[in-house]
Amino acid sequence: MVKKRRYQKGDYWLYLCYTITMKTAVSLPDSLYEEAERTAQDLGIPRSQLFAKALEEFIAFHKRENITEKLNRVYANSNRDDFSNVSNSGIESIRDLTENDAW
Repeated sequence: MVKKRRYQKGDYWLYLCYTITMKTAVSLPDSLYEEAERTAQDLGIPRSQLFAKALEEFIAFHKRENITEKLNRVYANSNRDDFSNVSNSGIESIRDLTENDAW
């Protein structure tokens, strides 16, 4: 069961900011538009707010994905066998702590 969300204090200003800042037209397949309409109604939010939130989440997802790609490149270029900066006492300590772990 989907819990319906209704406007809360402050939502009006959030919606107002979306409508004042920029308006744009987009082309969507009918089925996607209808699903968006139903989703907005189920959540109790205006359709434009649904589109704005969806776009924000999409952009945030791709920013995180971009960071992951950059980190993967950094670690792919690093020498994984270089433990020269790790002290022997640290390695011994890790061995002692994980001696009885079931891996």
